[in-house]
Amino acid sequence: MSQQAELRELQAALRTASDVAFDQEPPAGEQAAVLVDALRRALTAAQALTEGPGETGCREHPRGAVDPLHGDPEDPLPPGWGRCLLCNDRRRRASTRRRQAR
Repeated sequence: MSQQAELRELQAALRTASDVAFDQEPPAGEQAAVLVDALRRALTAAQALTEGPGETGCREHPRGAVDPLHGDPEDPLPPGWGRCLLCNDRRRRASTRRRQAR
């Protein structure tokens, strides 16, 4: 989801929570469940806004591990490889399979 969509979701969830929380009567029963759901949606949307691309910079694995060889001058990664260990490992396995098939 884009940041704009996440922001709209956050705003909508906060409006719903505000409507329920500031009603004349304290929320009970179904209204309390609606309030809890709205606050959870707001929290999820707010967290998505703060996450960004993550440490790896990888769209697929933003919270993945950083490849320990990234930036190593003695054993550099091939050109075009990023910081994501998961993607780089997949590339390593694919290149190994190609070499074995020859």
